[in-house]
Amino acid sequence: MVASAIGLSLLCFLAVIIGSAAGAFTAQASGSGLWPLVSVLPLIGLPLGAVLLVALIVISGIRRGREAKDARK
Repeated sequence: MVASAIGLSLLCFLAVIIGSAAGAFTAQASGSGLWPLVSVLPLIGLPLGAVLLVALIVISGIRRGREAKDARK
């Protein structure tokens, strides 16, 4: 989930940059089609990916701690 959230957000970020350079992302075209979703997705996906990454690290640390405690017994 972490990789997909961050990866999709980066792809949308690059699409906005390329679209802006090509002239497709203008004031008239930005409100139609997929451009609103493409421009908003990095604002949601990157923070979500960061939160999921922190959760993954915490859960992994807890699991390793339990495994180490069980191995000592």
